[in-house]
Amino acid sequence: MKLAVLSLLLSGSGTCAFTVPHTTPSFTVTRNSNVGLSMADAVAADVADVTEADTDDVEIEPEAEPEPAYTCITKEEILSSPNTIELGSIWDPLGLADLGTDETVAWFRHSEIKHGRVAMAAFTGWCVVGLGWRFPGELSDGLDFSSIPSGGLEAWDATPGWGKAQMLILAGLIEFHDEIFHSRRGTHYLRGGTPGKNMVPGLYDPLGFARSRSEEDLARGRDVEIKNGRLAMIGFMGLYAAASIEGSVPGQPPC
Repeated sequence: MKLAVLSLLLSGSGTCAFTVPHTTPSFTVTRNSNVGLSMADAVAADVADVTEADTDDVEIEPEAEPEPAYTCITKEEILSSPNTIELGSIWDPLGLADLGTDETVAWFRHSEIKHGRVAMAAFTGWCVVGLGWRFPGELSDGLDFSSIPSGGLEAWDATPGWGKAQMLILAGLIEFHDEIFHSRRGTHYLRGGTPGKNMVPGLYDPLGFARSRSEEDLARGRDVEIKNGRLAMIGFMGLYAAASIEGSVPGQPPC
């Protein structure tokens, strides 16, 4: 019996029913909906998820605005001139000098100087007309300069509409070209240039007397111009008030 069993085990094709097949099992990792990923791919995916989670937790700071490529004249430098010997301090009851940036105050100063120039011209013209001085010839067809009234407002009313339009257009062209030449032929007053500096060729000092003056002398001249312009603005408003409202300016003769 034992021999029969032994013969049965040794017979056949050389394979045994009790032999364990030597096959290498294959492992696959499934993650979420991704099927069939290798082990390396699974690790890389896990690292990517961790990186994304860390990135979501980090707050990204906004980029700082770049510094401007220019430097405007500072408020302190603008307000340091002209001197305040008349009042002892800067007269600014509304606190306009505290508004905005350095560019704002530079624009205020530039506007102040221009308004002062216009007021000086207007005050001088008012006085010249009041003194009876006239240009020769005609102001327009059929209207002689000599027929213009002596009062300032009456003289303005007697000027034809086209004459008024020509003066306003001329002022607009001067302002427009002043801005252009400030940008193209020099440093703009909001970009470090000098507020109030005239840039229109031939409009001021056509003979070039200022070329030989020192920088200190020019600075003093600008301070004198600012003060005279302020006084002219007050003077012109006094003339206008006296001409519009009788007795509004004590001691002021008819003008």
